[in-house]
Amino acid sequence: RWKEGRSGRNPFRQMGEVTGGGTVQNPDGEIVSCDIDIHLAGDKWDHVSFLVNLLNRLGIPNGSALLGIDRKFRVEVGTLEGLAYYLNNTDLPDVVYETCDINHLVEQMELAMKGIGGLYSYWESDAYTALYFYGNSYSEMKQKIEPFVATYPLCQESRIEQIA
Repeated sequence: RWKEGRSGRNPFRQMGEVTGGGTVQNPDGEIVSCDIDIHLAGDKWDHVSFLVNLLNRLGIPNGSALLGIDRKFRVEVGTLEGLAYYLNNTDLPDVVYETCDINHLVEQMELAMKGIGGLYSYWESDAYTALYFYGNSYSEMKQKIEPFVATYPLCQESRIEQIA
């Protein structure tokens, strides 16, 4: 969180502003990518450098980039790897859906990933629920959750994919 200085003004306010954004989705509605349009005042490299450092501190997926208007300017940002965990919403016995709790599942997965990753978002369709985790290492996150998901009934017929 930014703290105001003696003048009560944000010294970065004059660096630029968010001017728009967008989202690309698969035909089923799952999000593929997002973008945020940021207009930086002038072409000062210190503004770009500040933004790169801020984004990396906040934690965004690797493979993200800052692009110039003409798309010739590109700066790679992002340090986090992503793990998508897809739960089957239709093919398990009814008793599994009646007796298992997705909140318990998320809690246990986050406990297993403590210090290396966590849940950032989720998405639901009729066929599956996707849980999106981001952290330092996809393989470490996967390794940490495997003992729990191997035994929890709601995790049957699920799949894991690396997304960043």
